[in-house]
Amino acid sequence: MDKKMETDNLEMRLQALESRIYGERRSKSGKPVKCADSLARIQAGLTNTANKRERVKILHKKIEDLVKYLDPQFTDHITVPDAMKLEFILAEEDFLLSQASLLEEVSNMQPLLDSTYIRDVPEHATKLQRLSQIHIKEQDQTEVQSQEVKKLFEEYNKMMFLLSKQFTQWDETLRKLEEAKGIRPVE
Repeated sequence: MDKKMETDNLEMRLQALESRIYGERRSKSGKPVKCADSLARIQAGLTNTANKRERVKILHKKIEDLVKYLDPQFTDHITVPDAMKLEFILAEEDFLLSQASLLEEVSNMQPLLDSTYIRDVPEHATKLQRLSQIHIKEQDQTEVQSQEVKKLFEEYNKMMFLLSKQFTQWDETLRKLEEAKGIRPVE
């Protein structure tokens, strides 16, 4: 039943397509023009033409060869002999051996990757994230504390400067008074 509906649906779509392409044209017999019929006629005509021409027959026989020749790897196969390929490999022997030893080392370390420590990483990641958040919060608090300490140091330095200035003024005043009374300052 579904196949029948699919076939009917496909036929309706094909008829709609044919009417769009050909419009209301009709064939010589008065029937609507069908795309499939036209394509079949064209295919038959091309086949007859190809069979009549010797060059086309030869071309069809050599298509596989042409596809092989058009392949980019074919030129490498022709131009690079096996001896040259062997030399390339031997020239890279040290590199290949070092890569092989590194791969062997990774293979030997595979049990470490399968350890419980590695498997527990997701659990530790949540803990690490929590600790990171705490660390960021404490960094912010430290920044605030640093600003407050800096402010206090600035106030302290200002106060010390003012006190030093005041003591210098008092010392100057006292010296002038001692000079006026004739008292020699103690050294």
